[in-house]
Amino acid sequence: MEEKMIKSEEEWKRQLTPGQFHVCRQKGTETAFTGKYWDCKEAGIYRCVCCGNDLFSSESKFDSGTGWPSFWAPVAPEKVKMEDDLSLFMHRTEVMCGRCDAHLGHVFDDGPPPTGKRYCINSVALELVKEK
Repeated sequence: MEEKMIKSEEEWKRQLTPGQFHVCRQKGTETAFTGKYWDCKEAGIYRCVCCGNDLFSSESKFDSGTGWPSFWAPVAPEKVKMEDDLSLFMHRTEVMCGRCDAHLGHVFDDGPPPTGKRYCINSVALELVKEK
């Protein structure tokens, strides 16, 4: 279980850029094909931009053709949490950081083996720590 990080809205606003705050704290979405990681091929670990929690490895990243970084699994199940999202008149599963509850994106059941999952994540919610 991840140790929770709790901050006030004002603390998050001071720490994050307006775009990061909109996506991560207000459950926004960046425009497809505009984020810095949607077509990134560099090796490393993708961390939560809010708290630094390791979320996804480049080893599980794949090109979904959607315009957002997509992964078939998090680095460990407890690194993310999922909740039902009934916004936009449809049922989706929201993906959030397991430590700070930042909105990351959504997960769908149309991904590749071995999980069949597609974690569709906003670039602005991530920070890539490149392998050396």
